Amino acid sequence: MTRPSGSARTPATDEPADPGPPVERTGAAAAADGDLPADDADGPEEETAPPAGPVTNLVVAAVVVALGVAAAVGATALGLGTPAEPGPGTWPLIVGVLLLALGATLAGTARRSADAERFTRSSVDVLLGVVTMVVFVGVIGYIGFEIPAALLAFVWLRVLGREGWRLSAITSVAVVVAFYLVFVVGLSVDIPHLF
Repeated sequence: MTRPSGSARTPATDEPADPGPPVERTGAAAAADGDLPADDADGPEEETAPPAGPVTNLVVAAVVVALGVAAAVGATALGLGTPAEPGPGTWPLIVGVLLLALGATLAGTARRSADAERFTRSSVDVLLGVVTMVVFVGVIGYIGFEIPAALLAFVWLRVLGREGWRLSAITSVAVVVAFYLVFVVGLSVDIPHLF
């Protein structure tokens, strides 16, 4: 009597053989066998930062409240106008009030919230991105957008994106040329420019 080739049985007991402990398979092999979804085929997920904790949550809430206060004070200095004729400070005031409400909500949930992550190296990257944008906005009115935009794109690509020197330089120049052709030449947008 012949057995089908796919059934592994021990000769003495005619019972299925013990397959042994289960082996965890990850990556492309597991995805190919249907054990993992295709988007998990690249390997294990990237580790996330630990939760921030209540102190960090309170600091972030305080920063948001401070931004809201600054926006409201700046909006008042611009002039609020009336509901029928809003002034230039109307929308900044609304944004400031929303920031105040958001900051108060964050402060109220600081002890029980686990959604925020602890500050890590990537947090410094975000801060550097914000600082470069502030510098960009600060100098664009004096020297035009071309040089600050090229430097901003280069810093974001090379420092924050960790791209190569050549790719960062070429892309930075190409972005500025494209913006110049579209907004200055094509659409005649009134933005500060050198050429």
